[in-house]
Amino acid sequence: MDIKGAVALVTGANRGIGRAFTRALIEHGAAKVYAGVRDPASVTDPDLTPLHLDVTNPEHVVRAAEAAGDVTIVVNNAGVLGAVNDLLEGDLDVARRVLEANFFGTWAVSRAFAPVLARNGGGALVNMLSVASWSGSAVTPAYSASKAAQWSLTDAFREGLREQGTLVVGVHVGPVDTEGAAWMNAPKVEAADVAEQTLKALAANNTEVLVDDIARAVKASLSQPR
Repeated sequence: MDIKGAVALVTGANRGIGRAFTRALIEHGAAKVYAGVRDPASVTDPDLTPLHLDVTNPEHVVRAAEAAGDVTIVVNNAGVLGAVNDLLEGDLDVARRVLEANFFGTWAVSRAFAPVLARNGGGALVNMLSVASWSGSAVTPAYSASKAAQWSLTDAFREGLREQGTLVVGVHVGPVDTEGAAWMNAPKVEAADVAEQTLKALAANNTEVLVDDIARAVKASLSQPR
């Protein structure tokens, strides 16, 4: 897919990986980049077009699809990162909030923008996943479950949007050096690297991005004993 001249929407665009995606898209020649955020005033980059969008709010999602009818690339990045809740005694409302953002939010945005992408020639749908899609965690069970569900959803959209010519891309990565992952004591990759590798995959029409050694190792181990 040619990114130059494309019109993109990035959800959760005001920080971390989302911000990195917006900058990478501009640098690769995108004609317009919508920054989907809860607070449009938080978007101060003059190269971006702010779009009021809370992915957990159905009305926001519908209005966003109406307002951004020229979109050819959707990057589902918004979500709750690394939410910790106890496996045996934690409040299940925490898990529901995580699933609402990471899973149902991705589903809502993808479903709303699928007709937009179809009208504009097919385009691409990019879902920001994680190595947690493939590996459960007793420390962050809700997050891992949400990413596993999001991975399955990505496959479903890949199948469902094939006939309209939409490229559906899943991005897997280990810890990323963002504010949300500051609590993690582990080596981290740069958000800019995540965005750059993803855009290279888009340009090559690849459906999966394994950003770092962790993602590659975890995928390679899926058929082996845990």
